[in-house]
Amino acid sequence: MKEILNEILRKAIESCPPELGLSSLPDIPPVFVEVPRDRSHGDYVTSVAMSLASRVRKRPREIAERIIEFIEDSTHYLEKVEVAEPGFINFFLSKKYWYNCLGKIHRSGSFYGRSELGKGIRVLLEFVSANPTGPLHIGHGRGAAVGDSLANILSAAGYEVFREYYINDTGSQIDKLGLSTYLRYQELWGREVEFPEDGYPGEYIRDIARKIKSQEGSRFSKSETTKETIDYFSSFACQYILELIGKDLREFGIEFESWFSEKKLWEKGKAETVIKELKAKGLINEKNGALWFKSTEYGDEKDRVVVRARSREGDSPIFGEGGEPTYFASDMAYHRDKFERGFDTLINIWGADHHGYIPRLKAFLKAEGKEPDRLKVLLVQMVNLLRDGKPISMAKRTGEFTTLREVIEEVGKDAARFFFLMRRSDSHLDFDLELAKKQERENPVYYVQYAHARICSILSKARQRNIDIPEYDGQIVERLSFPEELNLIKELAYFPDLLEGCCRSLEPHRITFYLQELTGQFHRYYNLGDEKKEYRVLSDDKELTPARILLIIAIKTVLRNALTLLGVSAPERM
Repeated sequence: MKEILNEILRKAIESCPPELGLSSLPDIPPVFVEVPRDRSHGDYVTSVAMSLASRVRKRPREIAERIIEFIEDSTHYLEKVEVAEPGFINFFLSKKYWYNCLGKIHRSGSFYGRSELGKGIRVLLEFVSANPTGPLHIGHGRGAAVGDSLANILSAAGYEVFREYYINDTGSQIDKLGLSTYLRYQELWGREVEFPEDGYPGEYIRDIARKIKSQEGSRFSKSETTKETIDYFSSFACQYILELIGKDLREFGIEFESWFSEKKLWEKGKAETVIKELKAKGLINEKNGALWFKSTEYGDEKDRVVVRARSREGDSPIFGEGGEPTYFASDMAYHRDKFERGFDTLINIWGADHHGYIPRLKAFLKAEGKEPDRLKVLLVQMVNLLRDGKPISMAKRTGEFTTLREVIEEVGKDAARFFFLMRRSDSHLDFDLELAKKQERENPVYYVQYAHARICSILSKARQRNIDIPEYDGQIVERLSFPEELNLIKELAYFPDLLEGCCRSLEPHRITFYLQELTGQFHRYYNLGDEKKEYRVLSDDKELTPARILLIIAIKTVLRNALTLLGVSAPERM
């Protein structure tokens, strides 16, 4: 509906008389129509008159009043249009339009809300991408829920979405993983070892060491800590952890089309090629033994190290200079590879601590001749885990922390995914384990799922009472005249606009807000039936009962469609 109203407004603005001054503007600003927070202000509202006021030096209200004079509604969507201070234009749509929306839901079914907004656009969505040095923790879980739900939403809008997990399987953290596992393996043979402070101390490292012992026996019990030995332990531990990560994600409802190895970027020479080409263009220079990318020439606040200076004698030089390459070196090669695979838009979901990488990566894309806005980065803030409102402490010193698996086992996949999506990804999130398990109204996911189950129960009772479940009929639904019923229809009709907004803003959390609002309206409406007979869904009124059945079926459809996009089930019984 927003697009229709935007077009109606655009034509009205273009039809305004010359003395208003709008026709002399070199361009008319975009028209934005939104759903007002206070629904008494109308079904939709626009502030376009205020955007125009400063440009033509007239009062916003005067512009708004002149615009609505030229609004033409050839299809009779509008019941009335009003102007409110200081210059808002409020649209009130006709009941006929809302009833037609109810019909559209019944005809579309599971496809209701889908669109072709992104038809022909290929999107690579990279998310989770946790280092394979330990199990997934709750922060990774939040990023997983955000990424997978966003992929579902974009797919529903016609985008061709490809999910990818980027494996950081090279570098110093992998060497530390191998050494940590090797030392725990030695301990299994009764040897005393000096465990490094920056090693990985978690119990899962001992589990990996036991696995190696069971497979390899004493093969490495007397070996020296050679590079070849540590490489073996690194490779084994990395693969072991990746299998655990994959299993956890599948149980969380997430499958990736691709698991992309950073190590292979170097083995195939792709990272080396990028660095050499940038050097040839004069965009990488050597300073103090390190290689630096001139990112300041493309808007970054400072130049960035691509290959570090050699820290000690014996370090392996890269291309005759420097020592170990930085993450940025791999990131450049990785993002070039993404575009080479033919993707139009790249979306990365990163932890908030990676915010500093965004300017340097966009600078590289500019150097590559790519439009930097083709890369979208969503930052995911930390999760504060609570139990009955009290923080749960993390034993960082021992390497023990709350894993995603532990959360799923305690509260279930549905509650975990819903709770992770209850705030904007860039704001901190409090996750109360006890609240997530409650089967009460205060638990948002339970309250939403219960609405779906309650409707299924009503429909079951209707069948038991030999009440026919009608096919959609436009005349039948016109019996829905109570304000609560019309408000429910309006909420359902907003769903396609909501999904489009989620796509444009890349904000899947909007669906959880929407579901809580829709669910609250439905439960209040249903509970009125316990107080007043005239509100009961199933009654002796043979004309009103079919209309209300059609209404709750539409609510059930939208609840299921929205929950499916979040990766949350819509149970029929609870």
